[in-house]
Amino acid sequence: MSPNAASGSRNSYSHVAIGLHWLIAFALVATFALGLYMHELPLSPQKLKLYSWHKWAGVTIFLFVVLRLGWRLAHRPPALPAAMPAWQRMAAEATHVLLYLLMIAVPLSGWLMSSAKGFQTVWFGLLPLPDLLDKNKELGDLLKEVHEALNFGMAGLVLAHLGAALKHHVIDRDDVLSRMLPFLAKTVPGELK
Repeated sequence: MSPNAASGSRNSYSHVAIGLHWLIAFALVATFALGLYMHELPLSPQKLKLYSWHKWAGVTIFLFVVLRLGWRLAHRPPALPAAMPAWQRMAAEATHVLLYLLMIAVPLSGWLMSSAKGFQTVWFGLLPLPDLLDKNKELGDLLKEVHEALNFGMAGLVLAHLGAALKHHVIDRDDVLSRMLPFLAKTVPGELK
C-alpha cells in the first residue's frame, strides 16, 4: 500500500476544487469566444443581446473565481512533485497568481468599461449592478483597450498553463495533470482507491 493510501490522503485536488477549476475554465473559453465573435458584429438587437450574455458570464465567472480563491485559501492544494526543478515551481506559482489576478481584473475591467460607456450591467436581466464610474466616452474607449489586452494576456497564460500540464503528463510522466483529472491517475498495485 502506498503512503498516500495508508494515510487516507490523495495527491489530487478536492472534488470542489476540481469542479470549480473546470467550470471556470470552460466558462472562460466560451466567454472569450463570444467576445471575439460579437466584437465585429454590426450594431443590432442581436449584438446587444450577446453583449448582455457576455457581461452576465463575466459577473458569474468573477463570483466563481472569488469562491475558488476562498476554497483554495481554506484547502491547501496538493504538493508539486518533489523532483520538479525550483524554477518550474516558481513558474507554476507565478502562473497561478497571474491567472487569479487576471480572472479578477478582466471582469472588473469589463464592468468599469461598461459603466464608463453608459451601459449598466444587469445580471441575468434581473439584478442591476451599480455603475462603478460616471459616463465618460474617452475613459470607456481606454478601458475597452485595457479589457481586450487583459483578455488576450489571460488567453496566452491559459495556453501556457495547458502546455505545461500536458508536458508534465506526456514528457515528465508525473501526476501534475492527473491531480486535476483524477481518471488519468495511475493505479499502484495493491493501492486502495
